[in-house]
Amino acid sequence: MYTYAFLKTSTIPLTLPSGIENPVQTIGIAQVSAIVEPEISESKLNALQDQNEALIQAVLAHDRVLRELFLQTTILPLRFGTCFASRQGLLTHLDAYQQKYLEAIARFEGKAEYTLKLVPIKIADTSISAELKGKDYFLAKKQQYQAQLEWQELQRKERETIIQQFATACSQYRLSSNSGDSEKIYLLVDRQNKDQLLEYFRNRQSQYFYWQLTLGEALPPYHFLEI
Repeated sequence: MYTYAFLKTSTIPLTLPSGIENPVQTIGIAQVSAIVEPEISESKLNALQDQNEALIQAVLAHDRVLRELFLQTTILPLRFGTCFASRQGLLTHLDAYQQKYLEAIARFEGKAEYTLKLVPIKIADTSISAELKGKDYFLAKKQQYQAQLEWQELQRKERETIIQQFATACSQYRLSSNSGDSEKIYLLVDRQNKDQLLEYFRNRQSQYFYWQLTLGEALPPYHFLEI
């Protein structure tokens, strides 16, 4: 049974979106429920691994369902591919971990995750004149190398400043592993403080000399869950 998210059982009906193949459903116990797509089994999901386009569409559908639910209520988003062997197996799981999930939902109530992306600005190219020879060439090469080292050090210090400033402005943050040249900082912010975060970002965006910054949209707390 394919499972998208856990959430607090609500007396207010949700607008349930279409999933990977069919509309999703809600099943659960007294206080905690799951958003599922029963027709998607683990074996069917595994079959998608050999179909690149179908797999991509399934991943996008999973993300879309989470975002649409997130606009309506607090959710604990699950990774793409999360399946339970049966309905009863899922209900047993929810019963066993009900208190843990309720506490997690309470922690994330009214909060959203934002991704702050940092792209390093490269040092201006200072090519060495082909006319330089001997000692002059090696001196120019040394100066070029020294300038690169100084740039990298200033870039490192500015990165620390950026992290410190945004960590102060947000309730929680997480650093991602480096993805190529860019870096990501995940920020957990009260949704009612969205405008303050955007203003804080705009006011500082132009102050950084060694990094280019972009701020993503509000998302479920993907990187703050420990379940």
